[in-house]
Amino acid sequence: MNAPNGPVISIEHLGKTYDLGKTQVKALCDVTFDVQRNEFMAIMGPSGSGKSTLMNLLGCLDSPTEGRYVLNGKLVSQMTENDLAFTRNREIGFVFQVFNLLPRATAFRNVELPLIYKGTKKKEREEKVRRAIAIVGMTDRIDHRPPELSGGERQRIAIARALVNEPSILLADEPTGNLDSKTGQEILNLFHKLHDSGNTIIMVTHDSNVAQQTERILFLKDGRLEREVRKGS
Repeated sequence: MNAPNGPVISIEHLGKTYDLGKTQVKALCDVTFDVQRNEFMAIMGPSGSGKSTLMNLLGCLDSPTEGRYVLNGKLVSQMTENDLAFTRNREIGFVFQVFNLLPRATAFRNVELPLIYKGTKKKEREEKVRRAIAIVGMTDRIDHRPPELSGGERQRIAIARALVNEPSILLADEPTGNLDSKTGQEILNLFHKLHDSGNTIIMVTHDSNVAQQTERILFLKDGRLEREVRKGS
């Protein structure tokens, strides 16, 4: 059951071990933290610290080997494959460093894809797509294809695609990593706008200037949660 007054995410002693032949690699070890609703936080750490593994677990793209993950009051380990697919498609929006847009499809069609997978009817799809594209300020580019767009415009379309199912949580993995500083700041401003409208945002970044614009930063090292810093502390 949902827990509207509790944290949207609760992680307890989370761990992930990969079997690589005869070798076991512990990518994540004993990580514990909560994420409150409408929180904007960053995850930082050197290469190999476990950032991507943690994001995959938070996004229900992978399963932990240890610990508990409670999402919206539900224990993720008890979810069926259908439950997990539902969660990935409707409750969580994903934004990546690589935009993952279909090059021959228009901005409209790229944003529409999650709704097609969901089985949304055509009229409702069109309304939702136009709304999502308007939120990211790309209405005048709705019929353009990715090769006709700048890097910042492509990222905006990728964010619109993440938003089209109206998820409560956005997971962003290095969303400004392929952008120049000016364009990156424009994308960050968009994330601030989404946060102000009620979204919970968790962002992986290697850029301390980007992380410092969030409310809270978690620092990972060697698969462990080393420390956290809250804004103003």
